[in-house]
Amino acid sequence: MKKDKKQKEATGISNGTEIHNGTNGTVETSNLTRRLDLLKTIENDEEVEDFSEESETEVEYQPTKLKNQKLTDFDGSFQFVSSVKEYNYDTWDDLMRFVKRKNRGEVKDKITNVIRERTKESADALRDDDENETDGVSYNEAIDLSDDELKHDYMRVKERKGKKAVVENGGPTVEIKDETEEGTKEYFEEMEEGANEQIQSFYQMDLSRPLMKAIGALGYIYPTPIQASTIPIALMGRDICGCAATGTGKTAAYMLPTLERLLYKPNLAQAVTRVLVLVPTRELGAQVYQVTKQLTQFTNVDVGIAIGGLDVKAQEAVLRKNPDIVIATPGRLIDHIKNTPSFSLDSIEILILDEADRMLDEYFAEQMKEIIRSCAATRQTMLFSATMTEEVKDLAAVSLKKPVKIFVNNNQTVAFNLRQEFIRIREGREADREAILAALVCRTFHDHCMIFVQTKRTAHRLRILLGLLGVKTGELHGDLTQAQRLESLKQFKDEQIDILVATDVAARGLDISSVKTVINFVMPATMEHYIHRVGRTARAGKAGVSVSLAGEQERKIVKEIIKNAVNSVKNRIIPLDIIEKYRTKVAALESEIDRVLAEERAEKLLRQTEKQLTSAERKLMGQAATKPDGPPREWFQTLKERREEKDRLAGEEAAEKKKAKKRKRRGDDDEEDFDPVRYHAEKMKKQKLAASGAQDGKSKKSKTDASAGDETNKTSRQMARERAMEELRKVSMVQAKLSKIRNRPSRVSATEEQGKSGGGKPGGDRDGKKQKQKNFSRFERDLTDVGAKNVKKLRYDASKKQRMDKMDKRKQSGVKMSSEKLRNKKGLNKQTKGKSFGQKGGKKGFGGGGGGGKSAGGRGKGGGKRM
Repeated sequence: MKKDKKQKEATGISNGTEIHNGTNGTVETSNLTRRLDLLKTIENDEEVEDFSEESETEVEYQPTKLKNQKLTDFDGSFQFVSSVKEYNYDTWDDLMRFVKRKNRGEVKDKITNVIRERTKESADALRDDDENETDGVSYNEAIDLSDDELKHDYMRVKERKGKKAVVENGGPTVEIKDETEEGTKEYFEEMEEGANEQIQSFYQMDLSRPLMKAIGALGYIYPTPIQASTIPIALMGRDICGCAATGTGKTAAYMLPTLERLLYKPNLAQAVTRVLVLVPTRELGAQVYQVTKQLTQFTNVDVGIAIGGLDVKAQEAVLRKNPDIVIATPGRLIDHIKNTPSFSLDSIEILILDEADRMLDEYFAEQMKEIIRSCAATRQTMLFSATMTEEVKDLAAVSLKKPVKIFVNNNQTVAFNLRQEFIRIREGREADREAILAALVCRTFHDHCMIFVQTKRTAHRLRILLGLLGVKTGELHGDLTQAQRLESLKQFKDEQIDILVATDVAARGLDISSVKTVINFVMPATMEHYIHRVGRTARAGKAGVSVSLAGEQERKIVKEIIKNAVNSVKNRIIPLDIIEKYRTKVAALESEIDRVLAEERAEKLLRQTEKQLTSAERKLMGQAATKPDGPPREWFQTLKERREEKDRLAGEEAAEKKKAKKRKRRGDDDEEDFDPVRYHAEKMKKQKLAASGAQDGKSKKSKTDASAGDETNKTSRQMARERAMEELRKVSMVQAKLSKIRNRPSRVSATEEQGKSGGGKPGGDRDGKKQKQKNFSRFERDLTDVGAKNVKKLRYDASKKQRMDKMDKRKQSGVKMSSEKLRNKKGLNKQTKGKSFGQKGGKKGFGGGGGGGKSAGGRGKGGGKRM
């Protein structure tokens, strides 16, 4: 039967196509190959057509109606699993068990209700004039782009002035180097350059099989430059200071060698925490926890998490078991050190600081001192960031021991495959920022887009504005609960929302592979902030685009970005009629935005009122107020110290604002008497007055000029300008604070003296020839000479001045000296006569020679010279 079947198949093929062995045989074979969809064999002399596209052609991001949707036919990342446990395993589920959920009204529901109740007049104002409506589409559904909105934006290329930086092989270069600056060159240990350039695969790193299996499951193929340079050195137990661009795999670079060492840990009867990973933000901590859980899925290494916002009791239960690795934010970690029994940092062998430059700044200064004091002295320390500081004084705070400095490209460089665009905001047009942002999102960058703003209030407002325009939007900032923050992040990663509006909380470390665009609503305070923001896109070799709105006040940072850019920077110009159209749309939505905000405020006050009522009921019934379980939680600072630190970090303006707020609460405008319905009615009344004032502005020009500063007559454009200026003011406050920190006087450090470097006498050059020295005054010499000898003298003089002042105070206070001391001082004792008391007297604080003399500078009987 099998033979007959094969024969039938063969005859079926021969009947369909006759195959000749002559000259037509090749043609028939190719026809058969095409019909059966087989790959054709390429002959030696055959010419092959080139189907590859030119790599130099750049994608132009212009307005379109289509979204960048993924192909739904087949998922390329699909893989079969071996067990039900592996099928059901999800790192988000593992993280969500630490989250405490609270029932609160969603902003999305309020926006949906407002759109549903939208009147026909407001919907007509939002609808485009030439939009052709189809049957069955009502006026309150999502608005599509019209043909005139598809007009292309203009592009100008801004080339950097001067010579271009040469990039070897078109990619990043690895540099393992020691510090070459004066006074710090002995701090970093010298390493051979290019020592790890031969590593091209993870198999060359001698990693264990469980880790290699996890690497394969995560889809890692080749190690990135930072991974190839870091892993071999970290396996040796060396301290590391690493810097690489965003999206180059720094988390795996420090976690793989750490896990490799933990696999060979001794089997002790009691579990011990050996590794501590510190991160600045909660979202980054959650991400590092997920990556670590994926890398340890085939090992017996336990991982714990201690970040703020999550359930304290659930974290305590995990930390009591002493997991091998703890990933934490500084504040919550100290809380657990002080209040969780059987958990301490005495056994920490490896300390890792992710985003180390942020961890070492003044906001975490006191907490980091406490954590480092709690860690073991004999530990390995690793620091990683995309903008690593090169100042040794900051690194010395972490007590590094002969660290290796690994810099993969410059710490002022963005990803090489990032397209940078800027939109210039002309002077006096700051009010158009919201309209320009709405035009960018609705016309060009429909999805996979992150928008960065400076303040939490602006982030929430933009989330409502874009939601009312029909865009699926989420928000991520500090005013949300941790459950809401993680939910927004998860929805954006799962592509349930298209746009994520965030503050700088999301600017560091977050790895969202699907982000294609980053928009800066205002320019950040520094170049480092900009690098971290735009680093959310163009990660792991993928292309990305950043669009930044820059006004006249922000020209300085734009020039710095263009100066450091490797590729050319584009200037995007949106047509004026498009901006005008979206300005009208934003103005039409102003009343709806106020309505959503009023509903939220009413809900908040209702929650506060319910809480007060519950407390009052308990007091009337004679019940004690609900207290947390157990004793009050301890902290390493007193309440007064915490308040002083908070006021110092907040700045002078925040303190003045706090005082003004207290004064306001004593008046009639108390929040407890706030009526949201009356507030909304007054707001609408103000807007009507402003609209009527704008209509008859020609006839009553003098009146409108007089009341221009009054809030009741402010137009939506004036309010938009005030919001934009407030955002820019916040940025300038951050810049002023950072410049104040940079300009703080630092300790004098000695440099190598000229005489030693020249090899000849002091004042000689390298050839040993004498050079003519200028006649400096003594003051100028003391001020400009930073040699080791002069610095030592400067410090000794200061100590001597302190001793002399102390002695003068004792004389003025009338402290009596013993008769024996007086006799010694005058040199009248027979036993001590003729002995020098100069040095001993100086150490004890009497500062003079032994024998005493008539003049201040003379020698006494004992011969001790007075200094």
